[in-house]
Amino acid sequence: MTDKELITQAQGGDIEAYTKLMQLHHRTVERFAFQCGVHSTDIPDITQEVFVKIYRFLHQFNQDRFTTWLYKITLNATRDYYRKESREKSKEEKLTKSSARHTYTPSAEERILVFEEDQTLHQAILQLDEKYRYPIVLYYFHELTYEQIAEVLNTPLSTVKTRLLRAKEQLKRVLTTNGGAESGR
Repeated sequence: MTDKELITQAQGGDIEAYTKLMQLHHRTVERFAFQCGVHSTDIPDITQEVFVKIYRFLHQFNQDRFTTWLYKITLNATRDYYRKESREKSKEEKLTKSSARHTYTPSAEERILVFEEDQTLHQAILQLDEKYRYPIVLYYFHELTYEQIAEVLNTPLSTVKTRLLRAKEQLKRVLTTNGGAESGR
């Protein structure tokens, strides 16, 4: 079947004729798009765009050579694609520059410790020796029981109780010494 016969049938609604037309010309579109400078990764997108446009406007086709029309559509699709892509890149760059200037990204610590009191307490806890710090964190922030803390730290229950008591005393001392603010910063 010739292009003209396939086009006539496709214009009449024959999907199979349109599919054959696509199969006959998709390599032409891909090759031409590549030669126009389209990146190999973008060729399938351009090819799809071309055949979507051809399908949408096939009823308007009344020229002698289908391939001439095909090349025009491919060229326009290529230009449109890269125009759109450059606009998107430009917008993305503007957003990146804008967000870099105006957006402050808080540290993980700041996201967790929202209030100043939380930050002060956190700094005070960090000043404790590990043997006191871990039990207090596990007890107050992770809500573990004395028994669970003893198991996690592999220490006797009486040691956990003693360390928690001493940790609270040391925390109280650190917080009152520093006036409750700006401890360890």
